[in-house]
Amino acid sequence: MASAVVSFPLNKGKSIPAIGLGSVLLDGDQSQVVNAVLHAIKVGYRHFDTATLYGTEGALGEALAEAFKNGLVRREEVFITSKLWSSDHEPEDVLSAVKKSLSLLQIDYIDLYLIHWPLRFKKGSAMPPKEDEYLPVDIKATWQALEKCVEEGLIHAIGVSNFTVEKLTSLLDHAKIVPSVNQVERHPVWQQKKLKPFCDAKGIHVSGWSPIGAPGAIYGTQIVVSNPVIQSIADKHCKTAAQVALRWGVQTGASVLPKSFNSKRIAENFDIFSWELSDDDITQLSKIEQHRAFPVKEFCSPKGPYKNIEELWDGDI
Repeated sequence: MASAVVSFPLNKGKSIPAIGLGSVLLDGDQSQVVNAVLHAIKVGYRHFDTATLYGTEGALGEALAEAFKNGLVRREEVFITSKLWSSDHEPEDVLSAVKKSLSLLQIDYIDLYLIHWPLRFKKGSAMPPKEDEYLPVDIKATWQALEKCVEEGLIHAIGVSNFTVEKLTSLLDHAKIVPSVNQVERHPVWQQKKLKPFCDAKGIHVSGWSPIGAPGAIYGTQIVVSNPVIQSIADKHCKTAAQVALRWGVQTGASVLPKSFNSKRIAENFDIFSWELSDDDITQLSKIEQHRAFPVKEFCSPKGPYKNIEELWDGDI
């Protein structure tokens, strides 16, 4: 196992670790998050991904406070990502949302803060949102409020999540600060062949959520780890299919954010730096039939900005 994580430079001067630990917890004991983060730090992880929606900022903050206190890691050695939820898009709500995240995380600044979705809901909206809870999207106003948070030092880098080429193009038309990251679904079965080159050309780093398809989660899928091409390559390298998917993500220039609360899998997922895929492996993986594992139909509504998944993803499905 490698002793250090490879990092990718961001356009704001920071570097983002190539692998991070996701922390989605739809139900269950928050101590799972605390224990997983502390174990991951000991394994070597230095990037931890959370969001207001996940409800795990407090647990991550508890784990970080313990790790800092016990000398496991210093604040400047970890990279923390969190995300603005869609009911906090009003400019006057952005600052309070950021400060709440900082309080829960028990830190003075957030390394990377993302607009979670190009969607806007009424305050207090639950998931999934009701038809009358959708509001017109005004990413420009939300982005300007986030730029002020950067100016105040509360956030070091800002970015987006689940933005298409078209939605990024619209944002870039008025952004003073170019997004540092676009966090999207990315794995060998959905390689973002349109979006990744666009982001590369604009200096926007791509980070992949559900890079192994979240197998085992109630919202997850087996299509990545059960893919015969991925499994064949895994057998050749004496690795797991998950390791091959993660190695592919990093080797093709994106950071990856696998989520696991299992100590064995946390360590396995990290073991992707002491070996590499061959050119032939990459070629084989590039030929896998492509489709989104997570089209997220829940955000399509007759009364919302996106009536169907074609509109949500601007036809890239």
